[in-house]
Amino acid sequence: QLQLVESGGGLVQAGGSLRLSCAASGRTFSSYVMGWFRQAPGKERQFVAAIRWSDGRASYADSGKGRFIIFRDRAENMVFLQMNSLKPEDTAVYYCAADSMATAWSSPMGYDYWGQGTQVAVSS
Repeated sequence: QLQLVESGGGLVQAGGSLRLSCAASGRTFSSYVMGWFRQAPGKERQFVAAIRWSDGRASYADSGKGRFIIFRDRAENMVFLQMNSLKPEDTAVYYCAADSMATAWSSPMGYDYWGQGTQVAVSS
């Protein structure tokens, strides 16, 4: 079983930055894809970014391109989401997820493991 624990959420003004962290433990995941998703009240869970653990290849939703960066620390088994130039519409609960088959990328249905989420609120 893989455990994922997010941290780093909070309240920030528009234009500000936050770095979300996801600590992974419990099993090896060298072939996984690790993703970040978000869910605002009343809306479906939405893809934000994903990274392939083995080679660092990354993919981003259009909403975050140029503003968000996903990266991993292989030594610490952690995945990060650096969010810059935040907008009020970025307000959501952000979830870290792991895809053991490394095929899902942007589809939440393909992810096997999920963290509990961390709240991000951006004020205007």
